[in-house]
Amino acid sequence: MKQIFYDRLDVAGMALYIGISERGLAFVGSDGADIAELEKWGERVRVDLIVDETRVKPYAEGIAAYLTGARRDFDLPLDIAGTPFQEAVWQALAAIPYGETRTYSEIAQEIGKPQAVRAVGTAIGANPVLMVVPCHRVIGKNGKITGYRGGVAMKERLLRLEA
Repeated sequence: MKQIFYDRLDVAGMALYIGISERGLAFVGSDGADIAELEKWGERVRVDLIVDETRVKPYAEGIAAYLTGARRDFDLPLDIAGTPFQEAVWQALAAIPYGETRTYSEIAQEIGKPQAVRAVGTAIGANPVLMVVPCHRVIGKNGKITGYRGGVAMKERLLRLEA
């Protein structure tokens, strides 16, 4: 069974769990969520979770730099996998520049599936690495802040950070 090494990051008034594999960042949790969020994800993707502050540290430092405004992008290797549709959505999210937003409809257009707006929302919700694949940069067609795995308050905070 694949191993995921994890630790909790406390920075800039936020607390979240980070999980990495031998290949890269695999999970970034919601602000304020307890270990159960990570455990539930771990059960779903069938991995062993092992606490390891040392292995997680370089990833935690990169995310901390983003959350404190010291960096705008990530150069962390990722170890995420989804369906081809999810991966297309996640690639479109990764292409949204820092400080900009897109709508769910625009993402659906970008991946060549203009009728798949709801499916885009579902794929965004399945993104295992909050912030790093910047799903917080997707808003409703009317400009309103919409759902977010990390909670609307976390999404609003990340958008303010980037404003």
